[in-house]
Amino acid sequence: MKLKQKVAVITGGSRGIGAAIARQLAQAGASVAIIYHRQQEQAQQVVAAIQDAGGHAAAFAADVSDETAVQQAIGQIIAQFGQIDILVNNAGMLEMRSLAEIDAEHIARQFNVNVNSVVYLTQQALPYFPLNNGRIINISSNLVYQSKPDSAIYSASKAAVSALTRVFAGELGPRGITVNAVAPSMTQTDMTAAMPAASRQQVIDATPLGRIGVPEDIAKVVEFLASEDAGWITGRTLLTDGGLVHGW
Repeated sequence: MKLKQKVAVITGGSRGIGAAIARQLAQAGASVAIIYHRQQEQAQQVVAAIQDAGGHAAAFAADVSDETAVQQAIGQIIAQFGQIDILVNNAGMLEMRSLAEIDAEHIARQFNVNVNSVVYLTQQALPYFPLNNGRIINISSNLVYQSKPDSAIYSASKAAVSALTRVFAGELGPRGITVNAVAPSMTQTDMTAAMPAASRQQVIDATPLGRIGVPEDIAKVVEFLASEDAGWITGRTLLTDGGLVHGW
């Protein structure tokens, strides 16, 4: 169990990719702290599944776009687990709008959740990382590299996540902390369930592996980046898209 005696914090861990990451890291031996916003029942179901499998997990409510709420959640996590070894900044939101429809609220909503939360969680978690080790994994998007109509603000927010990843890796490298990002393409989650069937088929047809991703595809990559096997990788955004994006 590669992550035995590690404590992992996963934001947006009540469903989709975040829930899969929580289960994967717990299976690898980590104790898991899930941060969720509104989906308390779903978060508790993830915790129960981990506990039923013999793992250790707990759920904590917080709006990750609120700095004070993040500080309080990290305090609660430390009170229960005592340390943080792995931080997975997974929480995010996707809202598609054309250029004509973009307004200040649309911009603020996505940057508050997708970008500000990464800064707040990283700042608040760092004091509880080991002296010479640690893993931070952020969830970016393949849309950083591949344009899609109506995705300008979402794509920009995820590009910011990849930029934070590179800069934080440089700052935290002397502490032995690696910082990387994972960039999925369309993945079967609540966020993408409402997409038109034609749009899903277009992605499938353009993907060399002939399908869209499932949360477990992403979770396995996060497990690798969280392990000692990835100790020589930092500052990178790893495309996990079945080969959809070419030339990067």
